[in-house]
Amino acid sequence: MADNMIQVKRLNKVYGTTIQTHVLFDIELEIERNTFTALIGPSGSGKSTLLNCLGLLDPPTSGKIVIDGQSFSDINVNKLASFRNENIGFVFQFHHLLPEFTVFENILMPHWIKSGRPGQDLIEEANRLIDRVGLGDIKNKYVTQISGGQQQRVSIARALINRPKVIFADEPTGNLDRETGAKVLDLLREINRENNTTLVMVTHDREVAIRSDRIIELVDGRICRSIDVRSSSKESAVEMLESRACVLPDSGQT
Repeated sequence: MADNMIQVKRLNKVYGTTIQTHVLFDIELEIERNTFTALIGPSGSGKSTLLNCLGLLDPPTSGKIVIDGQSFSDINVNKLASFRNENIGFVFQFHHLLPEFTVFENILMPHWIKSGRPGQDLIEEANRLIDRVGLGDIKNKYVTQISGGQQQRVSIARALINRPKVIFADEPTGNLDRETGAKVLDLLREINRENNTTLVMVTHDREVAIRSDRIIELVDGRICRSIDVRSSSKESAVEMLESRACVLPDSGQT
């Protein structure tokens, strides 16, 4: 039996009250612990909405989310925030770094928000992370003084400072050139494997997706298909993605 980090049961997301927009429909999903899962699909398919629900940033309208054995169907807002701060890291296409702070200060920001002034052990951990992502020479620079690829590596180090069990990444390479994007992906994959961190990533780039362990494709707010990349070659995964369109059966929705 698979050891699942994330389980989703009949998840729906609807925006609006008078005029409703149904974005996600009855999502059923299991994500194994310590794996790399890529969420793909056309624009407007619900990828980022699903990621935000899984990351506890946006509550579903209905359904059940379980992360590391903890159910989030009905939980106190403060407890939810505490779990998210302690167990989840986020990396976004637009890194949301604070321009008035240095690289080092931005990396420590989640801890400052969660627990206040960091102790020496955490300062040492931040320095280790800075070295790991290759930013040791610029740690005292303001983030406005460094390149886009360096800023994205800052956001990865920031996501790791609280030693999360899961990292949710929304198009982390989408705003970078191909070479820099490849380096960021290499770093995330390395962290996934060496830290045993579960990684869930939204991407529009199928070359990125085929480097994952599993590809989940969404169309019109529904899971259309799942491809286990580990059980096939890279070439086979590409062929499966490109040989046929992912078409949902008629659901009766209009």
